[in-house]
Amino acid sequence: MTPDTPPPALARITALPSWLLGRAAARGHRLLADSFAGEGMRLPHHVVLTAVAALGPVSQAELGRTVRIDPKDMVTVLNELQAGGLVTRTADPADRRKNAIAISPAGRTVLHRLEELGDAANDELLAPLDPSERAQLTALLTRIVHARDGSAGTER
Repeated sequence: MTPDTPPPALARITALPSWLLGRAAARGHRLLADSFAGEGMRLPHHVVLTAVAALGPVSQAELGRTVRIDPKDMVTVLNELQAGGLVTRTADPADRRKNAIAISPAGRTVLHRLEELGDAANDELLAPLDPSERAQLTALLTRIVHARDGSAGTER
């Protein structure tokens, strides 16, 4: 038995899709986190930079809701990105009590680098699969992620 082979007593649980998805997700997160760390970035930095680039100037509250980051954690992430010159915070012209978050030119450069690193990490994660299997896995995972429970119409 190798370190990657579970003992026979655990064969049932380690064959469950939920267990396998969790292990694959953990490996994917680890690959991304390790590659981003080389740039001094973390996964939340990538998520926030991506969202700010896509949404344009956006309120801090809307940004947090969109990317599902707790407000106090969002403050930390934005402080770090602002300290690095990657985002700007300005008073929202529609409501001076709110901040409008925008990506800076340096932020766009870093985001492009993180996208390259993310693509490489995902290529490493999916290396055992051929291109058609990768597409099929992505399609199946998308269906799972977007499945509805049928009772309240909310995502699981």
